[in-house]
Amino acid sequence: MVTIRCSALLFDMDGVLIDSTPAVARVWHRWAVEHGFDPETVVHMAHGRPSRTTIRELLPDANPHDIDREDRQVERWEMEDLDGVVLLPGARQLLDILPAERWTIATSCTHPLAEVRLRAAGLPIPRNIITSSDVKNGKPDPEPYLKAAAKMRFAASDCIVVEDAPAGIRAGKAAGARVIAFLTTMPRRDLEDARADWIVQNCADIAASTASDNGGLHLRLSL
Repeated sequence: MVTIRCSALLFDMDGVLIDSTPAVARVWHRWAVEHGFDPETVVHMAHGRPSRTTIRELLPDANPHDIDREDRQVERWEMEDLDGVVLLPGARQLLDILPAERWTIATSCTHPLAEVRLRAAGLPIPRNIITSSDVKNGKPDPEPYLKAAAKMRFAASDCIVVEDAPAGIRAGKAAGARVIAFLTTMPRRDLEDARADWIVQNCADIAASTASDNGGLHLRLSL
């Protein structure tokens, strides 16, 4: 058991609070087949990053108009495919404990897609949510977590990022935050290589309470 103090929690969404992995895999498998790429490679590349970033890397000669068109198509497919989008273990219980002003989400989804998935899973949409629609540079750039912390009026260094993907872990570390990584979608070695501070199974391994002195958070991790 490890005890941590922080001002707020900054959650990734997919693979941390909700399980959309089957839907994401189906969409990117479909896209890969249509474009003649290896589906397994594309699905792995796409996880935890803005779809535009993946498309740009795979289609380096495409013009901005074509990138926009492909990005919109992927988003439409993802918004239509909600089969199997469910809460991950412990997510509801943890969020119910946390004060609303002490947590938010920084996701690589667009804002419309994030809302659709959160509603499908039955989770609230935090007022300070940061999506790919709100940043110029997505994960692994620190911008999403820097903006999330700033909107909550905390320094990123006083926050804990909760992630499942190497790109998100690197974004959190680059922002100056400490990072809890989940073994929900990636092997432990990938999380270790990205320099996660702690690695647990999922939200069920995090117990939280509000500090009596300054309203911050006390976390207890079951490693």
